[in-house]
Amino acid sequence: MSARVRLKVCCIASHGEVALAVAHGADAVGLVSAMPSGPGVIDEALIAELAPRVPPPVATFLLTSGTDAATIIAQARRCAVNTLQLVDAVSPDALVTLRAELPAVRLVQVIHVLDDASVREALEVAPLVDALLLDSGNPRLAVKELGGTGRVHDWALSRAIRDGAGVPVFLAGGLRAENVGEAVAAVAPFGVDVCSGVRTGGHLDAAKLDAFARALAAS
Repeated sequence: MSARVRLKVCCIASHGEVALAVAHGADAVGLVSAMPSGPGVIDEALIAELAPRVPPPVATFLLTSGTDAATIIAQARRCAVNTLQLVDAVSPDALVTLRAELPAVRLVQVIHVLDDASVREALEVAPLVDALLLDSGNPRLAVKELGGTGRVHDWALSRAIRDGAGVPVFLAGGLRAENVGEAVAAVAPFGVDVCSGVRTGGHLDAAKLDAFARALAAS
């Protein structure tokens, strides 16, 4: 019997959305801080209010666009999360510092899967983090896209990362109830991450989330 694929519900914006995600079996929730673009951003004060009230063992992921260690460390301490989702590239030296200064906080590096260079980037950073999250942004644009695009990327590239990384891999990018089974079959990820695929008008949609969770469980 294959291992259960974990579910991370991102762009959480209220206590009600936390409760809805947990009720549908979320293993983690994503809380989005300031970003150059994309959906789901909430104030740090709200993140700091929500994170401590997420029931264990559900993980609390802070999505941060920070790239220097001091900024990220201060933000993690203000927000009281147990996992950092680094949506932009962070230097190896900064990752080592984060590990030393925040030993109880998990580090998840986002890789925006664009081409073979993305695969190389992922395999280089994997030994320095606890997990990778493969998304469909584009940090090469003048205004960086660092997540929440609703686009699907090339799952063959994600599978190459998954096979070579040696750490758990979450798959994100345009996932919805209709394609999550195909995505899981193609990539065999540790977990999947969903935002726009379970939302209507920017709000978490109970019916879409239920359909997604059922499709994931059947995958």
